[in-house]
Formats: sequence, C-alpha cells, structure tokens
Amino acid sequence: MAKRGELPVEEHHVGQRHLDRVIMLSDGVFAIAITLSAIELHPELVEGHGLWEAWARPLLLYLISFVLTGGVWLSHRRMFAHLRDINVVGTALNLLLLACVALLPVAIRFSLEHMQARPQVMQVYFTATGATYVSAALLWAYLAFVAHLAPDLDRRIALSWLLRLLMAPALIAAAGLLHAGLNVAASVLALVAVALAVGRRWAARGAPADGAAAPDR
Repeated sequence: MAKRGELPVEEHHVGQRHLDRVIMLSDGVFAIAITLSAIELHPELVEGHGLWEAWARPLLLYLISFVLTGGVWLSHRRMFAHLRDINVVGTALNLLLLACVALLPVAIRFSLEHMQARPQVMQVYFTATGATYVSAALLWAYLAFVAHLAPDLDRRIALSWLLRLLMAPALIAAAGLLHAGLNVAASVLALVAVALAVGRRWAARGAPADGAAAPDR
C-alpha cells in the first residue's frame, strides 16, 4: 500500500490548492481593510462639544468603510464559492481588486475628513470606490464568461451578478459627476444604472432558484 507521500498529485487537487490560497489571501486583505477602518478611529473631545460630537464623524467614517468593504467581500465570497479552479489571469485580476480594497479605507477617511475645506477631494472617494467595484466586475466577467471557471452556475445568474456589480460604479460615477456640477452626464449615468438594474432582473428571470444558485445568495 502506497504511503501518502508517494501518491501522485492530481490536476484537480493542484487547482483546488491554488484556489484555496487565493481565497485565504483575499480574506486576509478584506479583514485587514476592515480592521484598519476601526484602528483609524480617533474621536477627540473638544471644549464645548459633547461625546456625540466627538464620536459622530469617526463612526460615520467607520460605517461607510465597513459597508463598502463588506459589500465587496460578499460579492467576492459569492463568486469564489462557485469556482472550480483559478488561473494566472484570474489571480492577477483578484490581486487588482485586493489592491483597491486595501486602499479603500484610506481614501474614504481622507475624502470625508477634508471635504468641508476642499470639496474637490471627494473625487478621491468616488474614484476609489468606483475602481473597487469595476475591479470586482472585471474579475467576475473574466472568471464566469471568459475563462468559464464557474461552469456549474446558470449563465443567467452569472450575468445578473455581473450587472449588479456594474450598477455600483455607474451610480458612484453619477454621484461624482453630480458633485462636480456635470448634471447632464450624471443623469446619463444614472439612467445607465437603471438600465443595468432592469437588465439584471431580466437576466435572473426564469433562472433556477435552488440553494446553490439562488441569485441573491
């Protein structure tokens, strides 16, 4: 009887090991990004102000960072739960997403802390959040529709997830253009976001809703 160290490594085992390592790295980056959001809390007591005034802005910064980072993590978890394997291009796109996620808390804090003195710094916020969701959309588009690494997932569901990921940067870009005073361009992108929402509902219509492939899991 062969010892475990003498047994050959099957190809699907190699792919699973690669996928597991990518997931572990990804979860670590997401966890650090959320942790940094909390570490960066610096409530300061100012003469004549109460505790609420001291905590309001830091908690708002933390809440925004947590919600945005957590939202991307939920999409990432859902994507990778259906993958059979990961390749070099998928790994590179995932690293791009992680780079954006790691910068997200810093960009949010910088923008919201200086927005009153210099309103234009809010473009940093819109750019960082938009780039994060665009990276997630690019990653899923490649994994599901180019590399076909999630073959067990119904294509209509995969498409509805992609359209949902694209809705976020469209809305963020619309908000950024509105903030910059470009109302017409902002209205166009808002309509694009609405069209993506309608397309998502259409793509998910008639798709199987069993436990493994429910559109919103």
